[in-house]
Amino acid sequence: MLKSESFDIPVVCVGNITVGGTGKTPHVEYIAGLLAPHYKIAILSRGYKRKTKGFVLSEPRSSCASIGDEPKLLKLKFPNIPVAVCEKRAEGIRRLRRAHPDIELIILDDGFQHRYVKPQVNIVLMDYNRPIYEDHLLPRGRLRDLRSSIDRAHIVIVTKCPKDTKPIEMRLVSKHLDIKPFQSLFFTSVTPAAPRPIYEGIGHPLMRGQDAVVMTGIANPEPFVRQTKESFNVVDTLIFPDHYTYKRKDLATMEEAAAKGAPDTIIIVTEKDAVKLSSSKKIPDNVRKRLYYVPIRIEFMTNFRRNNEEIFVEALNGYIEAKY
Repeated sequence: MLKSESFDIPVVCVGNITVGGTGKTPHVEYIAGLLAPHYKIAILSRGYKRKTKGFVLSEPRSSCASIGDEPKLLKLKFPNIPVAVCEKRAEGIRRLRRAHPDIELIILDDGFQHRYVKPQVNIVLMDYNRPIYEDHLLPRGRLRDLRSSIDRAHIVIVTKCPKDTKPIEMRLVSKHLDIKPFQSLFFTSVTPAAPRPIYEGIGHPLMRGQDAVVMTGIANPEPFVRQTKESFNVVDTLIFPDHYTYKRKDLATMEEAAAKGAPDTIIIVTEKDAVKLSSSKKIPDNVRKRLYYVPIRIEFMTNFRRNNEEIFVEALNGYIEAKY
């Protein structure tokens, strides 16, 4: 019933049908890094929880309040790529192109439900640990769209898979999802790197088993907490809502939690949380020196076939090149 607008450049949409927590931002980052060497790309997001309205084109000094924490993180990762936010995605695409006429491709972050834009390729993510076929529509469950809407996807990626996921388990997921012949299905896992200080020049070498406080403001913190416990002795966890803006009172909570461990107890956060904390001027030095974040990267899992990442790249490029 809604009129969908097509554009004369490819639009790659990365989205999901659940409420948060599927790993959209790291997958958008991966796809941007993949396509940037070959196209002049831009990223358009809604800018969830920002304090502004309408179209906002990010600048290097744009704050999380003006564009949202996830677009801010993407802009920090790709300073030379235009990143914009707009509730009305079709309008956002038009204004992005007016501001940057040389754009050849746009990545639409979290636009699967936004039917006013007809993407060249729809990539839908599903958390392995929260399968949509065991979920229900809001408010009973976490689905914000019908399970059958996944049939509109060209590519489906099952994210956050355990490293030891077996091929038979992948086949069962494929069967439950009822993947169609025209769709491509992939499985990815998250690989964390060693924690890094949020503030350059502040921090010290970390040791395995060191006391740590885990603090997150993301949709699904369980995997992050679990991964941290594999390397550190977690003395406390501070779980805040997704896209949470840290307040002055939270700093006291951080200090109290860190006091439960040894004098060198650190506070470990996600990259998204680090973006918000790094711009805060309220954090005292005794907390700053404790703050570390964990960089992550996406890895494609194999299924007794040739490299699945190569297959994904071929599939994505096939859809994009069809536009030209």
